[in-house]
Amino acid sequence: MRALVTGGAGFIGRWVVKRLLDSGHDVLTLDDYSNGRAENLRAFETHPRMLGAVRGDIKDQACIDEVFARGPWDVVFHLAASIHVQKSIDDPEPTFRNDAEGTFRVLEAVRAQYFKANGLDPADRHFDFDRDVPRLKVRRPRVACMSTCMVYDLAGDEPIRETHPYRPASPYAASKIASDMLALSYFHSYKLPVTVVRPFNTYGPFQKSNSEGGVVSIFLKRDLSGEPLLVKGSGEQTRDLLYVEDCAEFVTTAAFSERAEGHVINAGTGADVSILELAGKCASAGNRVERVAHDHPQAEIMRLRADATKASELLGWAPRTSLDEGLARTRAWLDDNRWGW
Repeated sequence: MRALVTGGAGFIGRWVVKRLLDSGHDVLTLDDYSNGRAENLRAFETHPRMLGAVRGDIKDQACIDEVFARGPWDVVFHLAASIHVQKSIDDPEPTFRNDAEGTFRVLEAVRAQYFKANGLDPADRHFDFDRDVPRLKVRRPRVACMSTCMVYDLAGDEPIRETHPYRPASPYAASKIASDMLALSYFHSYKLPVTVVRPFNTYGPFQKSNSEGGVVSIFLKRDLSGEPLLVKGSGEQTRDLLYVEDCAEFVTTAAFSERAEGHVINAGTGADVSILELAGKCASAGNRVERVAHDHPQAEIMRLRADATKASELLGWAPRTSLDEGLARTRAWLDDNRWGW
């Protein structure tokens, strides 16, 4: 298939691109490089199925038009987004515009491609989807929209299912809820095969290890540098840590599955680890673990543990990589690729 990956130069996007190329699909990426990096895609520059890496903004209609003119796309992986909680609290507008408006423009481009390929006017208000979709000759482009576990309310002892209540504790979480619901509306309104994928805390090689990175990469980088590992708040908050290659397998499997259409699907290991315990796992013998003030305690979710039963039942997916194995792979990559810091 021909695949478009927005946010393809980002951490998870990079691994989705790799999995698609390894599976024999043609891939084009779109990224504004505000969070992604050209280095993430360097290994694929000469791959015969890599169609290119476009630098552009998903909110820029001219850019979207240009990218979709290079289609048609059989599948669109929409991973581009603003992802930083504190930035969304400090200045909400860029996050809302990137995550909600950006998602709208991508979905509209998919809808327009589908309509035009079937000789229809996207502005036609008299098209009956329930009646007329089965007779259309051009198949519907598939869409996977990336969500976040940060949309959920506080959890108790039970793992978090997709039916768990929402709690938008930050503008970032609220913007992602909006984009998730918008994506599902295109399934219900236009019969587009849209799936919302909601992996929990992903980590692994190519994740940034600066202030914009994930906790695993930050801890490991500080440890390799001989710096103390800084735990925000009490350290009792927990995370369900999903290795990035397992995440990429989940995202691509969901995108290609007819059973996943119209669903929100969690992905995680089903086991959580406290940040304090994680710091201990990442610290070399003799290195210090210190507690510091939390920079956004109002948006903290104290316990994150996924119930991935739906992913198992609909997709036959399960994570393959243990936390200890994933930490070892990530440490080795960081040690070998200091530019990734």
